[in-house]
Amino acid sequence: MKFYSTRNKNNVASGAQAVCRGISEEGGLYVPSEFPVVSKEKTESFCGAAYEDTAAEIVGMFLPELTELAEYTRAAYSRFCGDPAPVVQIAENTFITELWHGPTHAFKDIALTLLPHLLSGSKKILGNDKITLIPVATSGDTGKAALEGFGGVEGTAVAVFYPSGGVSDLQKLQMITTEHKNVFVSAINGNFDDAQTAVKKAFANERLIKELADEGIELSSANSINFGRLAPQITYYFTSYADLLDGGRIKYGDKVDFCVPSGNFGDILAGYYALKMGLPVGRLICASNVNNVLCDFINTGVYDRRREFHKTTSPSMDILISSNLERLIFDLSGENDELTAERMSKLGSEGVYSLTEEETEKMQKTFSAGYAEEDEVAETISEYFDEYGYIMDPHTAVAVTVADKLCGGERERPTVILSTASPHKFAASVLEAIGEKPTGNEVKDLVTLENATALEVPETLISLPKKEKLFNGCVNRDEVAGAIKEFAQRMARK
Repeated sequence: MKFYSTRNKNNVASGAQAVCRGISEEGGLYVPSEFPVVSKEKTESFCGAAYEDTAAEIVGMFLPELTELAEYTRAAYSRFCGDPAPVVQIAENTFITELWHGPTHAFKDIALTLLPHLLSGSKKILGNDKITLIPVATSGDTGKAALEGFGGVEGTAVAVFYPSGGVSDLQKLQMITTEHKNVFVSAINGNFDDAQTAVKKAFANERLIKELADEGIELSSANSINFGRLAPQITYYFTSYADLLDGGRIKYGDKVDFCVPSGNFGDILAGYYALKMGLPVGRLICASNVNNVLCDFINTGVYDRRREFHKTTSPSMDILISSNLERLIFDLSGENDELTAERMSKLGSEGVYSLTEEETEKMQKTFSAGYAEEDEVAETISEYFDEYGYIMDPHTAVAVTVADKLCGGERERPTVILSTASPHKFAASVLEAIGEKPTGNEVKDLVTLENATALEVPETLISLPKKEKLFNGCVNRDEVAGAIKEFAQRMARK
């Protein structure tokens, strides 16, 4: 399997190279040159199969050179509490795939427990003995998942940047208490888009790249711009469909809608790739909070980030520049790399670009979109707890709200909603929604939520406030490259 860049199709890489590089030198994202087709028989074989076995099959279709992939998936998903992606039925034709049963209690664990193995295996194939430094911009969950996944992994280092005041207290605690020697964490003055832009600029900073190379260090990515991060997410679309098949809820060929809370577009793009691989997907419903740039784009074909930025109770979706959308734009354009590069440049310089009418119509054949106001999110959490006894976090509630708006209560076909975070990670918001008063104390809120909902608090969360806060720094956007260099130099001296 070969990969090429969305901004330069002449930039061809093997799967191992795409995983190690993360992003191409001109700033494009690597995409596969073809999509393997998963047959009816293969999809049906996933029924009742162990999640790690299905993951090895799906990821292996893109990265066949990783011959130890089955060992990697077993090692990654043994860290989960039971099934990594269980499907829970809430009502007739309404299902939720819970993706938060991993070590950091967010869906990012699905990919970021596996990515270190993919990276190590790829480096082995390429004979690469350099230290791989991974700068990460996070809106909350990716940061801790990357720290947890790569922490202590030989030959790697992770530098995480999160927006100051733009993540939950619990998410911040998860990051700044990380104890591994090969990690660095810093707040950044600004929002997630500022952090993401600064990290992207670091990848394009030729002077920084050379200085790091002189120290025996190279950069790679753990954000979903890295195909090695995106590929594992395709798996849970197939396992969700197989679970419905296995439970007799559908027969093969029946289409299933997926509703995905989305900010950076990686999670829902994985569903689009599953569709391209032959999975009988009906609609891919993109659910936004009030930072509804993706919703507007899907409904109009115009991507316009020139709007007010809102901090919400679903902070991982507080994003106005959705990096992974570039892969869809490339696909819709007929894989026109020059046009994609032009559009991404225009987004950077003018803050807006448009699809053609034909491209917009093509997108809307597969994608629908809606958004949820903050009061609607709280109302959904309360209603589903009262009516079904099911408790969800605000990100999941955004998706449920949008699914209810677009699909209605009487759904024509099964709708699977992807649940991306444990309710405990946003305890105060959830408590307010169900009529309980938050205490202002992280631990007490966790206990109060457990008492109110009977959802047991994970020990890894309740012990956080007792841990030492190891990273208290904050940098400006133009200081990110310097912070990366300083951390890299410390790593090189070890």
